[in-house]
Amino acid sequence: MIALATLPYDMLLNIAHHLDLHDIRTLQSTCKALHAFATTRPVYRNLATALLKRCRALPLHGFQRLSDLTDEQLVEAVNQATRLEAAWLTRGPRPSTNSPYLHNANEDLPDGAPRNWYKVISAPPNEEVDWLSPITSSYSLCATKSGKVVCWDVHRDQCLAQWDPKERWELWKCRVEFDIRTVFFTMAKVLTRSFDDRVMEFVLMKLEFPEKGEPLFSELSTFKTIGVVMNVFLLDPASRLLSAFVWVSSSNTIGLYALLDWDRPEYVFVDTGIECSMSSNWSCILYKEQIVIHSEESDVAHQYFYPISVLQRHARPSSTSSSFVPTLSQRLSPVTIMSAPFLFPPRSRSLSPETIPDVYDEPQEEGEHEEGAAHNDVNGDAEDDAEEHVNGTVSDLNPFPYPPWYPESAHFVRQWWPTLATVPRLSCTVVLLADHEPQTHRTRYVLAQHYFRVPLVDPDELEDLPGQAAKAATLAHANGSAVTLETGASSSSPASPALSSESGEWSIAATPERFPTRIRRVESSMMRLWYVSEPFEVVCVLDGIDDELDPDGSHDRPRPLMAVDFGHAVWIEFAYPPEDERDEKRLRFVTFPPVTSDRDEMAYYGACAGSAAESLEGIVRTLEVPDELDLDKVETINIDQSQGAIIISVQDGKIFILCYE
Repeated sequence: MIALATLPYDMLLNIAHHLDLHDIRTLQSTCKALHAFATTRPVYRNLATALLKRCRALPLHGFQRLSDLTDEQLVEAVNQATRLEAAWLTRGPRPSTNSPYLHNANEDLPDGAPRNWYKVISAPPNEEVDWLSPITSSYSLCATKSGKVVCWDVHRDQCLAQWDPKERWELWKCRVEFDIRTVFFTMAKVLTRSFDDRVMEFVLMKLEFPEKGEPLFSELSTFKTIGVVMNVFLLDPASRLLSAFVWVSSSNTIGLYALLDWDRPEYVFVDTGIECSMSSNWSCILYKEQIVIHSEESDVAHQYFYPISVLQRHARPSSTSSSFVPTLSQRLSPVTIMSAPFLFPPRSRSLSPETIPDVYDEPQEEGEHEEGAAHNDVNGDAEDDAEEHVNGTVSDLNPFPYPPWYPESAHFVRQWWPTLATVPRLSCTVVLLADHEPQTHRTRYVLAQHYFRVPLVDPDELEDLPGQAAKAATLAHANGSAVTLETGASSSSPASPALSSESGEWSIAATPERFPTRIRRVESSMMRLWYVSEPFEVVCVLDGIDDELDPDGSHDRPRPLMAVDFGHAVWIEFAYPPEDERDEKRLRFVTFPPVTSDRDEMAYYGACAGSAAESLEGIVRTLEVPDELDLDKVETINIDQSQGAIIISVQDGKIFILCYE
């Protein structure tokens, strides 16, 4: 009989790919030979890859790259990230004294020196902080209401560099490129006060962190927009690609503005024809030389694909002249449209994985069910029940439909931390849903969260489609043919072709060759929603808007004191319901389950804890805060999940870095 320890290294490594950190540690304690194997770099690199695939960042110091880590540093980083993930998911964050925010990574504290679990540093003097973000555990970047952008040394508590335009600008977007030790960001100001023809000027900046010496701000480009700009996206600094969404008021549609190379004096500005709904949330992503508009409505998500080669045909020259204003060129429909419905949790029952029919089983005739499958009595409709069981679905109706629930704020997070080439790029959405009570003028909130990727439907799931349908979907990205892929919900966008879509079926239409086909419904594993469904009242701060930035004289805008990262959210809320008329506040935190590509595991993650419904509900924790932190004076809040830190700025010129484990 062959002993495990005598197997070839490659075979042992293949076995290790199926083990988690706990299993690896157990293996290390069996014998010297397996201990030597289980402490090698490839084993821990695989564990690091698994963490990154679950969207859990490694706690690196400064601008370290994974390839820079020694074997010992890699082991420690994996151990720390795994401990943090398990602790935050099960018991919630607790004060920590081991965070790199509390001392330099190379700093050795004397024996017996007191260790605190939080750090207080200074904010820019005589300034109000408008926006604040950590840039690794060594730096913070903040924009002030006077228009400055300041880089602060966390460990030495001093300003390292600042950009001061001497006038009011507002920071709109920031992106960190760890591999080149550079932060890219855009600043904006309004040039004209009209509404429909509002002209804004943007300046694109970068902040470089050299290996030696102080950080340095520099200007990359300036550009103008016309109309109401909804958001700006730094899609790919390496190829100098930038985009923006502009509301086209005459047609209530989304205008796509793009700089395909911000070093060149040209721009693209087209009307997509995509309806701009108040209930929709919007983001923009680069995918294989295509700009993808990602839109989420209450029940369904859409992705609209615009190949850069197509947009290049609509490029127009720009000018640095003060009188230059860009113009909208024409209506340009997406080349590809993909939609997928959200999967909502059940409200009245729970199922164990053993009672769920396999989604790959052949459909049963109406009224027939798999033996042992539970019946859904939520809606009292036998035909709907049969349909749900046919497709292996236990989701219910949307528990927070629009109206009355509307998106107060939406947060789209993408993997920008150091990662590996084999890790797929995912995104996370956290939406703060609000329901305003007109009688009391108080608003209650809930949180909805899910992961998604581009394209919406996994390649593995496309392989499960019939040949003609799968061919239509894959050709959309291969040759730019106009394809619409719908998943049981017709798009409301005017850019979408009219499709006959019956409940529980997919419809596919392609041009110039059309081959519509009816196929069974396939669910995207990324579309399953998790919630904080117990309503709460988040604290909002009123941002006074300068006349130059708010030429129409709008009221102060409320900004919820909430921050998100992959699978995590932190916010400040009122501790008592409105009827108690007490304004005490508390710091709240939730961790959602990590992402996984396995549908059954996603649907019933943590089923051993009780029920499927429980696995789709975030467990909210109250975080400990220092006595000297006054939550009534908070200006901004942020989260750094890689280091287990919450960063809070307050009105009296202080920044609190709260470290948890």
